[in-house]
Amino acid sequence: MTLAFPNPSRSLDKARNAVRFTGYDGMFEISFLVDIGALVKSAAELRMSETLEATCLSAFDVLRSPIYAAAAKAYLDGRRAPYILTAADIR
Repeated sequence: MTLAFPNPSRSLDKARNAVRFTGYDGMFEISFLVDIGALVKSAAELRMSETLEATCLSAFDVLRSPIYAAAAKAYLDGRRAPYILTAADIR
């Protein structure tokens, strides 16, 4: 089966410093994380805790297509769960 992303939901996982999203391979749910370092442009943005969630989720939305492509590649490459994507994976 092909990995699909029918659910556009994403959320900030502060404990893992990542944005969490889900893909599906048939009926199997596959969890992914995007390191926030891949989403913010500067260290100053990382320090702005009151706007960090909005900044990260907005950046995720802008980069959604390359993130999904990187997630599909990581999944096909057989990485182990959880699938953690970094800036090197996305750009």
